Amino acid sequence: MKVIGLAGWSGAGKTTLLTRLIPYFSAQGLRVSVIKHAHHQFDVDVPGKDSWRHREAGAAEVLVASSNRWALMHELRGAAEPRLPELLSKLSAVDLVVVEGFKREPHRKIEVHRAGNGKPLLFPDDPGIAGIATDAPIDTRLPTVHLDDIPAAASLLLRVAMPVEEAVAKSAAMR
Repeated sequence: MKVIGLAGWSGAGKTTLLTRLIPYFSAQGLRVSVIKHAHHQFDVDVPGKDSWRHREAGAAEVLVASSNRWALMHELRGAAEPRLPELLSKLSAVDLVVVEGFKREPHRKIEVHRAGNGKPLLFPDDPGIAGIATDAPIDTRLPTVHLDDIPAAASLLLRVAMPVEEAVAKSAAMR
């Protein structure tokens, strides 16, 4: 199992790029999972439904299952936010895990940069950035691909993705 991150400012197109890459990878026979970091309060449950009521009542975890999918919600209840290695250990084995967010973790990342966003690049300050997907020319020695070139972006992600064990070891060394 390998892991690669997508990092960039809000509005750069990380989610758009990822939703275009996933079907491309799937068509190549690869299984892909995603870990998405949210910076705000979020909910995957509908207020008033049974699972929401169970969680609101204080359950540590609520697992919802149907014939189509299952989802596990784990409430931290004041505990520290889990780091990426802990979250990676909760996933089933796949070919590639794409991490959106967690830019302070030391795993390799592709920076997603959109010139019209008016934001500076992250890569000069983040040694984990191994390439850039952008819509503008960038003066760098890092490999770059155009945001709309999905085959090139997919190839770049696969080329620089690192084994999960290596990402976990790098993260543990940061502590």
